[in-house]
Amino acid sequence: MRRARIVAVANQKGGVGKTTTAINLATALAAAGHRILVIDLDAQGNASTGLGIERKARALTSYELILGEAEVPGLFIIPASQDLAGADLEFTARERREFLLSRAIRSRVGDFDEVLIDCPPSLNLLTINALVAADSVLVPLQCEFYALEGLSQLVRTIERVQRALNPRLELQGVVLTMYDQRNNLCDLVAADVRGHLGAKVFDTMIPRNVRIAEAPSHGKPVLIYDHGCAGSQAYIRLAAEVLRRSGTAAR
Repeated sequence: MRRARIVAVANQKGGVGKTTTAINLATALAAAGHRILVIDLDAQGNASTGLGIERKARALTSYELILGEAEVPGLFIIPASQDLAGADLEFTARERREFLLSRAIRSRVGDFDEVLIDCPPSLNLLTINALVAADSVLVPLQCEFYALEGLSQLVRTIERVQRALNPRLELQGVVLTMYDQRNNLCDLVAADVRGHLGAKVFDTMIPRNVRIAEAPSHGKPVLIYDHGCAGSQAYIRLAAEVLRRSGTAAR
């Protein structure tokens, strides 16, 4: 059985384009011929909504998956449940609680090429589960003044997980989001991040784009909502760069 590459899309700060990046990168990779599974691990369920899964249609969710009550084959998204909001308390007493997600999915995702896990906007037990299950971490980072401060905290968490729980985990890269070329601060932040992380920062930057903001209200990734807009084209370039860096060709 082939082995899917599992990527945690994570940033403990909200509003940085994390979910938008997860669903649109997944869409672009799928358009390139890859079989993609998205796991929505955020109780808010924004990735599920953004991919057109209504709340009443979420019979089996990532909550049941973690508990071992949901099957994966044939699914392309495992939606979120509001039950995830209490996961930290509920799962705390479980044995090897950091490995619940890894145990649930490792043997079940062989039909997919990549699995993207949309993490909650916090460094809670669900995010730790995603980092333990993942091969790599993709970090969307908003071009704003305090960007590096939050990133350094996440990098320290990744290093702790590497040492104690998942030695194969690596930082796949940082994606700069909400970039506005008219704003000098965005250029300064981008230069600062690249100065600290070098080649770990993707060349592709995701611009501020009204079509990206509109797409979730229609239950569609922006690539389907408006394929020709600047945001869609940026995610297509990002997918190509991800494939190129990983040595994986479009299919």
